Amino acid sequence: MRRDQLEHAIRAACQIIGTTELIVVGSQSILGSFDETELPQEATMSVEVDILPIAEGNTETARLADLLEGVAGEFSPFDELHGFHIDGVDLDTAVLPEGWRGRLVKVQNKNTTAPSGNPEFTGWCLDKEDLCVAKLCALREKDRNFVAALLDAELVDAAVIAARLNAIPDVYRANRDRAAAWLSSRK
Repeated sequence: MRRDQLEHAIRAACQIIGTTELIVVGSQSILGSFDETELPQEATMSVEVDILPIAEGNTETARLADLLEGVAGEFSPFDELHGFHIDGVDLDTAVLPEGWRGRLVKVQNKNTTAPSGNPEFTGWCLDKEDLCVAKLCALREKDRNFVAALLDAELVDAAVIAARLNAIPDVYRANRDRAAAWLSSRK
């Protein structure tokens, strides 16, 4: 995926759910920090954009996520036309460290402008190390490969990731411990 495709997804998702801002939580949120030309191939392979609607409560968030899936999800006309799709997610999708909202990366430019020219839509992407924490806590091989590629390219800081793993809520302790063990094994 390219940065311009992420920007298109942000604009489309905002229009679908009738909002001016949302959060990108999946692997494509790395495009908020880096252009695709700066990233290893493993970091841009996904053709889905995981969008977390900003809403009052998780019930409304889940409703809006379902709306996104229905209009622009996998195998939708949107997917067929653009070659990527939008996955609506809720607050339970990603395991994130305390303070993640304060580190979000803003994506807003001419490509996220409404057809009227104003207002602009905003995508808030996960900070690169917070993204790595979420990926490692998911405990899937593809997520470990994603993080490994960013580490190998020296685009993320292993020490910051390790510190943020310690800020994962205790309910996810097993995920945190496995993620920390994997990260330590890479040294």
